[in-house]
Amino acid sequence: MNKNENLVEVNNLKKYFYLNQGKVLKAVDNVNFSIRRGETLGLVGESGCGKSTTGRTAIKLYEPTGGTIFFDGKDITKKTRREYKNFTREAQIIFQDPYASLDSRMTTGEIIGEGIEIHKLYTKKEKIEKIHELLKTVGLNKEHINRFPHEFSGGQRQRIGIARALAIEPKFIVCDEPISALDVSIQAQVVNLLMKLQNDYGLTYLFIAHDLSMIKHISDRVAVMYLGSIVEITLSRELYKHPLHPYTQSLLSAIPIADPELSRARKRILLEGDVPSPIDTPPGCKFKNRCRYAEKICGEIQPELTEVDDGHFVACHVVGRQ
Repeated sequence: MNKNENLVEVNNLKKYFYLNQGKVLKAVDNVNFSIRRGETLGLVGESGCGKSTTGRTAIKLYEPTGGTIFFDGKDITKKTRREYKNFTREAQIIFQDPYASLDSRMTTGEIIGEGIEIHKLYTKKEKIEKIHELLKTVGLNKEHINRFPHEFSGGQRQRIGIARALAIEPKFIVCDEPISALDVSIQAQVVNLLMKLQNDYGLTYLFIAHDLSMIKHISDRVAVMYLGSIVEITLSRELYKHPLHPYTQSLLSAIPIADPELSRARKRILLEGDVPSPIDTPPGCKFKNRCRYAEKICGEIQPELTEVDDGHFVACHVVGRQ
């Protein structure tokens, strides 16, 4: 693949949190992925696996402990404060909680226009016109510009968060579980809005979620994360048709099926035990204690993410022997 096709390239990314008594929490541990221009990469996994930390570290909301991040061919890992300010015009984030992510003391217009003011993009009159345009784009009215966040529903607040992310015309948006806090009836509307915006503006997404059905709907490729590491990554249709990692197989077997007969006929793969602690993890595969195929090597050497088929990467010692 021509590397110029990639807008984002993450290599051996690490984000560690150093705790008391010399303990280390490895929230993101040697993560590798790339995202092509105009593509949506879905990132899935159980709660606490490091999905959100990966997304925030990839745009340097969290300072990486190690590894490199390339954006549009440039290494942003060690950018200065001024250089990082320029980078924020290119990359934005939509947060999970529409209630906590909006400043309750600011009006809608102030929230959406804050980035415009920081980057000095428009005159005052142009800024108001831009905010009105953004409100219309995300399905709100220009009359909402002077209202405060508490006057809106959860879905409307998330639309304000989307408008804020769009305000400075970024190329890349991290969607950090943007629908998980919303009513089911609203989730599809927000996802369809994100897909329309991507088509209209040529946006590139890292879409983080734990809803595998929604990830399938919106993503071009999917990366599966377990305990701070990516264990499988491939095209969305390939992953759902032919999952290779035992953890991925278990996740997909849990997706609800509307047809009762098909649901009863399907074999559910149940995992035993709990997710191990990410603090001072033992050597070997992090999934070994829950894997029904684990062998001796799994407890000794951590598997690397390896291409086993065209564009299909898996981190597993026993792939093909299940």
